[in-house]
Amino acid sequence: MNLRPMTIADYDRVWALWMSCRNMGFNDLDDSRAGIDRLLRRNPDTCFVAEEGGALAGVILAGQDGRRGYIYHMAVAEGWRRRGVGAALVERCLAALRADGINKVALLVFRYNDAGNAFWEKQGFSLREDVNYRNRALAALVRIDT
Repeated sequence: MNLRPMTIADYDRVWALWMSCRNMGFNDLDDSRAGIDRLLRRNPDTCFVAEEGGALAGVILAGQDGRRGYIYHMAVAEGWRRRGVGAALVERCLAALRADGINKVALLVFRYNDAGNAFWEKQGFSLREDVNYRNRALAALVRIDT
């Protein structure tokens, strides 16, 4: 398995992978080609793809603001699940964030995504029940749930 930094040239395959996964959420602006290009330019060392024999096995997108790291999306192709691809992507991403001096990483998982929540728990991410997550859209976003 080859883990390498994601580039914008990977976008079409990554988008197809995301759309094949259940219980993930996207939007038409932040997850568009332009939105992902902006993320990759700002965080060139924390987003990775996993390939095997030219096939895209998985992807992880993460970034940091100088204080905290954030994992935005992580997906593994169905045929590659339970083979260590997700764990390898997470470890590579966390190592990159550590190298940037980041000490804490956050992520969001839909409450109803049982498989995703189980995966992140296994990776050592604890559930916070003492905070409320809030957001405010600054532009009109079209939500895309899988």
